[in-house]
Amino acid sequence: MDNGTDPTPKHDARGPKRSSFGRRIMIGVVSLLVILAVAIGIIGYHYFQTALKPLDTHNQNVVQVHVPMGATSNKIGQILQDKKIVKSGMVFNYYVKSHKFTNFRAGYYQLKPSMTLKTIAKQLQQGGSAEPVQSATGKVLLREGETIDQLAKEIPKQTDFTKKEFLSLMTNKKFFNQLAAKYPRLLSSAKKAKHVRYRLEGYLAPATYQAGKKMTLKDIVTSMVAKMDQNLQGQYQTIKKNKLTVQETLTLASLVEREGVNQKDRNKIAGVFLNRIKANMALQSDISVQYALKTTKKTLTYKDLKVKSPYNLYVHTGYGPGPFDNPSVSSIKAVLHPAARSKGYYYFIANTKTGKVYFSKTYNQHQALTSSLAGDNK
Repeated sequence: MDNGTDPTPKHDARGPKRSSFGRRIMIGVVSLLVILAVAIGIIGYHYFQTALKPLDTHNQNVVQVHVPMGATSNKIGQILQDKKIVKSGMVFNYYVKSHKFTNFRAGYYQLKPSMTLKTIAKQLQQGGSAEPVQSATGKVLLREGETIDQLAKEIPKQTDFTKKEFLSLMTNKKFFNQLAAKYPRLLSSAKKAKHVRYRLEGYLAPATYQAGKKMTLKDIVTSMVAKMDQNLQGQYQTIKKNKLTVQETLTLASLVEREGVNQKDRNKIAGVFLNRIKANMALQSDISVQYALKTTKKTLTYKDLKVKSPYNLYVHTGYGPGPFDNPSVSSIKAVLHPAARSKGYYYFIANTKTGKVYFSKTYNQHQALTSSLAGDNK
């Protein structure tokens, strides 16, 4: 029945507007993604192109790089990136593969950030050295009383060699045996020692050494050992006469080195140590505990003094496994020519403010001096 209304259904006026709005959002999102993709592409292309160039054309510093046996070009690229020789290990890997560089050889290489990828790749094909080598003439300073661990921290600052490479050499049995065969008088007792941390501790003569171009780490260490052998040339007979081994002599000398400052005190301190050895008393040197704990702190706790280590001469009598540092000639001579042994000194203590050393015959005398110096020795 016709009631005057229009039977034709009407469309929702909001439909087309919603559809148009959604389309605009979609177009905007797509456009943004396209812009981002283009931007990323441009940035990536720029990064790729710069990574094909030398990392730093002005940086001529030589970096020693070790390529292990069986390393792939991808692994080598990562090593070069970590050592800051190339910008991208991935790009290096792409470059050598696309330019058909193959047959890279293991070894130690002297590389620079200023080198091109082509130059680096060619060097890797030619091969490096079997051992680390020094790139330029420099100097290595071994200070009197310095330990092997302390020298290990200085080696990277003074040479192309790393701390890890140096410490690895210090525990290299084959290298030590080669030195022992070359310097038998110096190293025969060290070879027999047990429970030592480093067999060459005490046998590296304090001095300044030339680290010549193309010298290996073994060459530098060998020169240190050769210097110690030279220092003892006039002392070997005295060592034998005193019924000591070289190991025992250098062990006491390494303690004397750190306990005394002037030659007079060192001679008397050596006498105290030898008196205690003869009486089968523990040497009770803080230096031994510091070495056992690998610490340089001056104030030791009662817990520290009980540390379980063959190097702890508060717990163990005798000389211990071996030297606690690398001593000077003056400290070695102090052990071989001790002073005031006949006075029966078994104790000594230094005033840390004045440097004066006081010697005692009995423990009670020593305790009284310790109390009187407590204010200065805080």
